[in-house]
Amino acid sequence: MMDCVERGVLLPPYLLLIINPGSTSTKVALYQGEKCYRQQNLTHAAEELALYPEIAAQYPFRLQKIEDFLSAALAELGGKAKLAAVVGMGGLLRPLPGGTYAVNEAMILDLQTGVQGQHASNLGGLLAAGLAHRYGVGAYIVDPVAVDEFEDVARLSGHPLIVRRCLSHALNIKAVARRVCQEQQQSLAQSRFVVAHLGGGISVAALRNGSIIDVNNANEMGPFSPERTGSLPAGDLARLCFSGKFTAAEMKKQIAGQGGMVAYLDTNDAREAYRRADLGDAFAQLIISAMAYQIGKEIGSMSAVLQGKVDAVILTGGLANSQRLVQEIAQYVEFIAPLRVCPGEDEMLALAEGVCRVLDGQEEAKIY
Repeated sequence: MMDCVERGVLLPPYLLLIINPGSTSTKVALYQGEKCYRQQNLTHAAEELALYPEIAAQYPFRLQKIEDFLSAALAELGGKAKLAAVVGMGGLLRPLPGGTYAVNEAMILDLQTGVQGQHASNLGGLLAAGLAHRYGVGAYIVDPVAVDEFEDVARLSGHPLIVRRCLSHALNIKAVARRVCQEQQQSLAQSRFVVAHLGGGISVAALRNGSIIDVNNANEMGPFSPERTGSLPAGDLARLCFSGKFTAAEMKKQIAGQGGMVAYLDTNDAREAYRRADLGDAFAQLIISAMAYQIGKEIGSMSAVLQGKVDAVILTGGLANSQRLVQEIAQYVEFIAPLRVCPGEDEMLALAEGVCRVLDGQEEAKIY
């Protein structure tokens, strides 16, 4: 555990409330510095959420659930325990550089309106602000999905009416890059990594000196994943959109939510796909191998962005727990650079780390 420092004075580990809203649950945790004291997944029944027509309207409902958790956790620590900060998962904000941001009125407004779209993660900063105000501490977000560090050349899509947007699993991508640098005793400011976040959606990023200079939009581009189609042939996609078979909303679900592995195999679980393959299902083996193939191709593409100068290829996210998938990807990318596997996505720890970097003076909180 890392102690946090303020104004050069070593203090006991800060108490941090971490909030990570999902579509049907809210992960909450109380951290002492970078060590988790207590964590809970607050599940929300579909009939409860159905009472709220918009995601932002869920705010008071989720806030009360978090307050109940926090009150119990603080009581366990005794009456002298006080929060130092509240940090929430960053949402679909306007494009911004990576870092830890203090939640302000401009951010709250954009999260409420959904400036880049509606998503449960938009509640992260809102809930952090509400609880921080009640406890008289600062509210923060860290490396939201809207982190945009593209160079101009990466924004061009091939048509002026369509601009490549930088939306990715930035929080986990940057967190694992930092951890690999620490393990290798390497400076993040002088590093070159290709990081592949492998989950329900897949983000493959080129990181140069800690900045994500290129990445596929996991909802619309790159490899297909357990639930998303990734990049599709443009002409065939256009014909399907105007075929009359789907509404615009249904077409979006075909691309993100009902695409990829689940469209081919009716499952989004790689373990189930491999189980079927082991029982002789050649089609299941083909699909899982094709996903590994496309991930390998995307990693190769991002290594070209770094001009072949790559310190390591890093695989992370939930799917990186599958040794078989990792082995299939490895055969395509091991020639590029040493392969590092950092399975899972410890977003709660990454949020805590981001706030500690501000509280101990390593970084200054950025202003949105």
